Amino acid sequence: MPTPSPRRSGRAPRRGPRTTRALSGTVGLLGLAGTSLGAGPAPMADAAVPPVPVSWRADLSRTGTDDVNVRYGSGALRVRDGSVSPASLGRDRGYASAVLDPHRVDRPVDRVTVDLDATVPDAASVEVDVRGRAADGTWTEWRRAVAGTPAELPRDVVEVQARLTLWNAKGEPTAVVRAVTLTADDTGGAPAEPAPGATAAAFSARVYATREGLVGHTTANGHVIQVNDHFVALPSRRALSPKGSAQYSVQVCGPARCETAPVWDVGPWNTHDDHWNPSAQREQWKDLPRGLPAAQAAYEDGYNGGRDEFGRQVANPAGIDLADGTFYNVGLNDNGWVTVTYLWTEGGGDTTSFPTWGTDVSVRAQATTASTRVASLPGPTTVRVRCQVHGQLVNHDGYSNDAWSYLPDYGGYVSNIFIDVAEAWLPGVPTC
Repeated sequence: MPTPSPRRSGRAPRRGPRTTRALSGTVGLLGLAGTSLGAGPAPMADAAVPPVPVSWRADLSRTGTDDVNVRYGSGALRVRDGSVSPASLGRDRGYASAVLDPHRVDRPVDRVTVDLDATVPDAASVEVDVRGRAADGTWTEWRRAVAGTPAELPRDVVEVQARLTLWNAKGEPTAVVRAVTLTADDTGGAPAEPAPGATAAAFSARVYATREGLVGHTTANGHVIQVNDHFVALPSRRALSPKGSAQYSVQVCGPARCETAPVWDVGPWNTHDDHWNPSAQREQWKDLPRGLPAAQAAYEDGYNGGRDEFGRQVANPAGIDLADGTFYNVGLNDNGWVTVTYLWTEGGGDTTSFPTWGTDVSVRAQATTASTRVASLPGPTTVRVRCQVHGQLVNHDGYSNDAWSYLPDYGGYVSNIFIDVAEAWLPGVPTC
């Protein structure tokens, strides 16, 4: 690649080869992206006729690094090893997850229906979640789609991705998934983008944290837990990041300091308790107020008979698990209360969100590569930028730029080279 001219140079948005499989587009899907099932366009005179839904069939054979304990053979997906279960749950059931390739649609959509061709024994189960990527590059949360109940996405999206989660009892037959067909349409009720001037900050709550530990075990997104690891577990798959990414991250503030960490596991106690969402939007426990985990309500007030969703007696009010590195870094020596900010929620306050590219991208204490590395971005993600400065000139991959963006969620600066937009100086972002 030729070196750009000496002017401060940004980079054109990167997609495809530099991203993970989760951003690989529509390769392997049957049919053309955005191809509708109708015979032709609706007459121009009848503007009230809604667009014909878009339908496609996913390619289940493309298992990759975002998948967990799944195997494809004889034309179907199955659980590979019946002894593997998410580390934070400790359940004696086989677990597998397949993150399917995203599909780009030819117009904004906000609702997805899933048709599943599968054999599911009594002791097994299959869940299908979908999410969407908006035109600005940000992902919605995952939303569950079941037969007869479409998944409603919170905003208009231009890409749709599905995720399969398979469970089976130890020693029992696994579910067999032969085909997944998705159909997307637009209800006309979801906003295409945040309202101009919106200043809502990400949602925060004070919750009880426990130490996950379990070094050597595997998380729900396939990460093998390391000594002094930095990640968290939340009791819902709606905010589970693909392996190695920080697409869904939280800021955890303990007695000593705050740390921003990705969501890489599901637990503790429950798996459908997205307590950070408004009550009406929660997947379960809709009668609980926002920010109150079901485990806390069960432990303190006997909610749900004092039990979790699996019928176990709740022994502590935990709403988040912290990996060892995160646990000790925020100042905990025993389980205790922390303040958690769910960074993908709401509008971000006085910040602007941008997609990033690259792996293991450093976030520095100052706008220079010689300053302390305060955090890293494991893979492509979305970050909130508060302001930007001119700092050290950085040269990377044939590009050069002296602009750095301040990321309040990480408490440091990242070179604008790794902000996935064409401009060297980010549009609409003030100087620090």
